[in-house]
Amino acid sequence: MIKFLFVPLSIILFLTACNSNENDFDLFQYKGSYVGDISAVVNSIVNLQGANHFSGLELHTKDEPYGITVNYDWTESQLDEKETVLNNSSYLFTLLQNVDWVSFHFDTEGEVNEYKITRKKLQESYGVELNDIDSEDVLTKLIQDSLEDVQSVNQLLN
Repeated sequence: MIKFLFVPLSIILFLTACNSNENDFDLFQYKGSYVGDISAVVNSIVNLQGANHFSGLELHTKDEPYGITVNYDWTESQLDEKETVLNNSSYLFTLLQNVDWVSFHFDTEGEVNEYKITRKKLQESYGVELNDIDSEDVLTKLIQDSLEDVQSVNQLLN
């Protein structure tokens, strides 16, 4: 029942975020939030890569490890799925203290591509604790440096 309440709330928060001035939005205002804070989670996701294709989410907070499932309608997207996963999971693990895994579902005309990534695996790949990152510039550089190694990205996400 609670899961079904998230979809309407997600849509409302998405529409609210779309009306804000993107240049003034600071994702790091949610730094230190928890996966159970639906407002922080949704406002983060709707300001990340692929936000125009965001179609809903599920929070998995009943039992540890805590996680998030993010759904996208990817039928008209020109964005790279793996780049989106790496970018968005990096931000979510950096901003949210207690999220242990994130699963991304990309619906592409009847086929759903799924990528699940854990905090531990991503931190090992980066060699840093994501909760220790305090700047969007530092995180952006870390993501960009990682994306340059295609083989490493493929290993991480397969």
